[in-house]
Amino acid sequence: MLLDGQTARAAAMRGMPEPLAGFLRNGYPILSGGFPERLVLGEPFVHIHDVAALAAEAPEPLAHLFAPAVAAGNRTLLMVPLRKDRTLFGYLTAGSVDEVRPFTEKQIALLQNFAAQAVIAMENARLLTETREALEQQTATAEVLGVINSSPGDLAPVFDSILEKAHRLCGAVKGSLVTTDGEHFRVVATRGLSKPYAAILRDAQHNPPGSVPYRLLKGENLVHLSDARDSEFPIPRAAAELEGARTILYVPLRKDGALLGYMTAYRQEVRPYSDKQIALLQNFAAQAVIAMENARLITETREALEQQTATAEVLGVINSSPGNLAPVFDAMLERATRLCEASSGLMWTTIGERFQAVSTRGMSTEFVEFLRDPDNQPRMVASNLPIGRVVRGEPLVHVLDLMADEFTHEPPRCGSWWNWAGFARYLRSRYETTLPY
Repeated sequence: MLLDGQTARAAAMRGMPEPLAGFLRNGYPILSGGFPERLVLGEPFVHIHDVAALAAEAPEPLAHLFAPAVAAGNRTLLMVPLRKDRTLFGYLTAGSVDEVRPFTEKQIALLQNFAAQAVIAMENARLLTETREALEQQTATAEVLGVINSSPGDLAPVFDSILEKAHRLCGAVKGSLVTTDGEHFRVVATRGLSKPYAAILRDAQHNPPGSVPYRLLKGENLVHLSDARDSEFPIPRAAAELEGARTILYVPLRKDGALLGYMTAYRQEVRPYSDKQIALLQNFAAQAVIAMENARLITETREALEQQTATAEVLGVINSSPGNLAPVFDAMLERATRLCEASSGLMWTTIGERFQAVSTRGMSTEFVEFLRDPDNQPRMVASNLPIGRVVRGEPLVHVLDLMADEFTHEPPRCGSWWNWAGFARYLRSRYETTLPY
């Protein structure tokens, strides 16, 4: 019999008839006053000469536990503890059926010797398991670091590798890795999730008080949902309904106290993660933070170098073209749109009360001709349309959708933004798209 908390459960049996064998496999509680409790309290063994006689005098609920043994005809019972350094792992039992036959001192000593061998075997298995787990963890960590080193600045393969190894070592079947800017959360990697549920995670997640993201933002070290079906929030419930998720662990990604995101690990049964498994997932979360920091530093270094190079190139054009602004404007626009990942761009200057396009990039010949027509040049008149807002003095104007009604329904005229509705219709017919800048 092995102990699992306050329950004793059979790990091996010999000569046990049903239903007693089923009773022992299912386990029974360690009750106050019961024989297993005497072993817990330190007795070297428990020797019951006549189980039936003792059961007849036992009060409830102890009498209930005796019933299966009495029904099977058990009479004499010996219980020898499996103990190491005062820690009780379980016990070895031996008994006689249909007769009272106490064990001799020699037989008791022999059973104690076998119990000691069982403890040695359990300890060897534990050490082998820990050694194997440690080796697997070291190997997984080395593999993740290898992916980080081979993918500088590219986090996608790093996140995929971290999820795969963390889930495999911790017995999780699926999950995700989410990043945040401090307000919005974005799924950047998934493992084993269905397309419908992954699509839900990609949508903007609301973080009402008490939700997992809210709790992590407030500083909790982890969130451990024993059963997602009991959650009052829609995302865990969707995980239960669409993924069959039950136990879910959320481990935050933090740097200097700031939340960068979190990693999830799902199980499809109610089986909470052990302290060792939680610590392992936290270790992989720390590796994800290292990868994110490396990518940020590499990106910042690369962007700074690109910006410095672009500035030097523009200065070179200025020095080589004194008095000639056309190549300077072209160089500025080309580098600005490239560094900002824009597909096209315009540069305007003012002539009197009008704007004039002095440089274009990525525009069709038809559109460039459209701009050169004096009738299509916008006037410097303040309005609520983009160029009008620039005229009013706004430091920048960011239009998310040129096809929005507020623009396409503007009557064609040359006041606020020259023939703006015509321009929008032209873009729609030409590109069939929206411009995110």
